[in-house]
Amino acid sequence: MRRIDIRQKKKKKKFGILISIALVLLGLGVYYWFDQYNQGLSLSEDGTLKEKNEDFGIFDGPEPQFGEINIMLLGSDARKDEEGRSDTLIIANYNQKTEKVKLISIMRDTYVNIPGYGMQKMNSAYSFGGPELVRQTIKENFDLDVHYYAMVNFNGFPKIADILAPDGIEVDIPYTMSHGIYMTLHPGVQRLQGEQLLGYVRFRHDSKNDFGRVARQQEVLSKLKDEAVSMHSLMNLPKLLGAADAYIDTNLDKMTMLSIGKGILDNKSEKIDTLRIPVDNSYRPERVRVGEVLAIDFDKNKEELNKFLEGTTEIVENGKK
Repeated sequence: MRRIDIRQKKKKKKFGILISIALVLLGLGVYYWFDQYNQGLSLSEDGTLKEKNEDFGIFDGPEPQFGEINIMLLGSDARKDEEGRSDTLIIANYNQKTEKVKLISIMRDTYVNIPGYGMQKMNSAYSFGGPELVRQTIKENFDLDVHYYAMVNFNGFPKIADILAPDGIEVDIPYTMSHGIYMTLHPGVQRLQGEQLLGYVRFRHDSKNDFGRVARQQEVLSKLKDEAVSMHSLMNLPKLLGAADAYIDTNLDKMTMLSIGKGILDNKSEKIDTLRIPVDNSYRPERVRVGEVLAIDFDKNKEELNKFLEGTTEIVENGKK
């Protein structure tokens, strides 16, 4: 056999070996992806949130404009036979040009006009008409367009948090927290995981009431975002997606999710700015027919909201200057 033929035969053999290795690695990768995804999906013991969620109809959010996407994050306080209200309402603003994320928390006792129902607490909008009515209420009262929604089941929050941060996240608990969260969290700097983390963000029976709870929610979301861009979380991405399908009901399409995820990864060191509505010195507590509410100055809050989104406000963390 000629030398050139021998060399070509060896090259073909090496090429065949490389192709075989590539196919094996691809097969292992596909197997790993589906196995991890199914592990995440199986974390839900009683079906997915979409399967259990009542059909409130179509979410009619407008198309995003000027490269800004507003995603409404809803967390339900319903447990067992309780009435399902929106215990948590946060709007995540993502700018596709700057790849920056901002969080806007609207307090649940904010006294707003709910279309078709008159003046009510903000957290009543979900029970009256689901995500679409919450979207309409935000537009009606704050002139802010919401393009997508994501509703999170509180039962799934600890499991999703543990996938993102298996070693927990560090917080500084200022005093004993126990009432209303089915556990006791002791003072001090410590790392919280899963159920403890859920208790930390739900606690509101102190002098700060719901204001402290909103600040803790923003703190935890910011820290979970930092964990989400770590190499560990990237390896757990399939499992995270499976858990998300089980515990999150959203109308976000996969391409938009990937676009936002890529932007956050590209800009992973960027700090998340936060705002709380109502802002300081813009509200007063009142007792009305629906209970204790926060009567707010809508003009002042809309002005501060616009400044925050435009990047011209001094408010950078937890609604404080």
